[in-house]
Amino acid sequence: MWFVYILQCSDGSPYIGCTNDIERRIHDHNSHKIHYTKDKTPVHLKTYIAFSDKYKAFLFEKYLKSGSGIAFRNRHLI
Repeated sequence: MWFVYILQCSDGSPYIGCTNDIERRIHDHNSHKIHYTKDKTPVHLKTYIAFSDKYKAFLFEKYLKSGSGIAFRNRHLI
């Protein structure tokens, strides 16, 4: 399974990512191994969506980072 996840950073900003191991990835974020969130820890999981197709997961992640995807995310996911 592939997961598109939304984290809330300590500064209140959201972070959207994609992984096949969500527990490890959140641990990596909180262990300062991910450049973007290393100064925004701790991070907390807000929501995730599971996909059986890796490419659909990456397309949905890309959508959530787009203009209309941001609006969708804010209305329906967080």
